[in-house]
Amino acid sequence: MGTNLDVKGVLLDIDGTLQDANEAIVGARDAVRQLRSAGLPLRFLTNTSRFSRARVMEVLHSYGIGADLDEVYTASVGASLWLQGRGVRRAAVCVPEQAMVDFPGQLLDEEHPEVVLVGDLGHEWTFTRLNQVFRWLLSGAELVAIHRNRYWRTEHGLTLDAGPFVAALEYATGQSAQTIGKPSPEFFETAVRSMGLDTSDVVMVGDDLSTDVAGAHAAGARAVLVRTGKFREEDLAASRALPDFVIDSIRDLPALLSSWIYSSNPVDRT
Repeated sequence: MGTNLDVKGVLLDIDGTLQDANEAIVGARDAVRQLRSAGLPLRFLTNTSRFSRARVMEVLHSYGIGADLDEVYTASVGASLWLQGRGVRRAAVCVPEQAMVDFPGQLLDEEHPEVVLVGDLGHEWTFTRLNQVFRWLLSGAELVAIHRNRYWRTEHGLTLDAGPFVAALEYATGQSAQTIGKPSPEFFETAVRSMGLDTSDVVMVGDDLSTDVAGAHAAGARAVLVRTGKFREEDLAASRALPDFVIDSIRDLPALLSSWIYSSNPVDRT
């Protein structure tokens, strides 16, 4: 494919965009292959905090989607970089054990943390664990959300994500959490810089209006919404975060990039 757009790189969401309920979305592998054939650098952006960066790469490979480790940007990786950039010395991290590998071991401290990073613990969230975080925060620790997605789709249906637990802790403590993953502009900018590009050079493709679309626009990138994953038509109708284009699925992306002509009413172009 060739592109008429001045798009020099593509950011791809994973859950709901490339895969859904532990199955590859039809056409995802071919779409990624066509983007690579066009010479477009790719970054795979995900707010997951359940899995390590290496595990996310392995999952992509299992779907036939080739990805190098340095092309995968998880919210946990962003949080780890944030900790190190801020010079934090003691942090408590609420993610499953398999995701802890992405955090520097020397910073982990559940006795007197300066910062508490809250991710998606899933079934590991218990009253005891949530109350322990609450007490750390009352003792002066800073609340940081690895991400604050409200829900995600699993093979069992829509499932609570980290966001509701972050909101509960904000309500209980009066703190406002800083968010590290999508929709934080810094998360997008970190991934784009790794491609040697500016955010205005790239397009973000995802299924979430609040994280993928609003976050991309806040960072200065363009955004394409897919009608897969957690997409719901009523959310689009009610949202103020309108994407530049809406497509049925990732398989339609190469054709879109080949024919994209800017429209003042872009959401109507499907």
